[in-house]
Amino acid sequence: MSTPSEPRPPHDGPALEPIRVLRPRRTDALAELMREFQRDADREPAGYESVPLPGKPPAVSEAVTQELPPVARESRRRADAAPPGAGLRRAAVAVAVLAAAVIGFGGALLLRGEHPDDTAAPAPGPPRSAASTPDPAPAAPTPPVTAPVDPDGAGTLREGATGPEVTDLQQRLLRIPDVYRDGSTSGRYDPTLTAAVARFQLWYGIRGDETGVYGNDTRAALESRTPAGAS
Repeated sequence: MSTPSEPRPPHDGPALEPIRVLRPRRTDALAELMREFQRDADREPAGYESVPLPGKPPAVSEAVTQELPPVARESRRRADAAPPGAGLRRAAVAVAVLAAAVIGFGGALLLRGEHPDDTAAPAPGPPRSAASTPDPAPAAPTPPVTAPVDPDGAGTLREGATGPEVTDLQQRLLRIPDVYRDGSTSGRYDPTLTAAVARFQLWYGIRGDETGVYGNDTRAALESRTPAGAS
């Protein structure tokens, strides 16, 4: 069992006062550093002092000469702290990018000009199979052109014809009384001869040929009435 300590004799001298007080240590050193930096920035630069503008009241002078807000000071301080060659480097990078773009565009134009046929040639189509798309049938041959067939027969004579056959017709008609009176034997099938043939057909009832046309029926009737060699 411990024994109580012996009482100390009373101190006859003056009372002792504390010379140092302990307090919690401040750990926010960054905040303290920023406050010190703010106090240094608020101080006036060496060799300068703030004076009111002439001709203006003090309130206006203070408003005009007031310091910039902290954000403006921070941006100005960062601009001043930027290295002197940063602007030149940015300009050099921009020029290099622009030069690369121009060179690439020029190269593309040159390649396109060297091969103009690549774009002009049409793309080949798919192969055609004989089962799906048969070849077109050959065109039918054109029939030869033949002379029109006379419906009245091969020896039919009509107005506009000429030749010895017409002369023979004129001579035979002169032998029929009053059919071809005082007619010509020129060998030309004229309107006068056409009228004489039509008159012969009418008088003798010949209906197998056209009126005024010397056809097979008219020829047979005229030759039967005018035998060859008769005057």
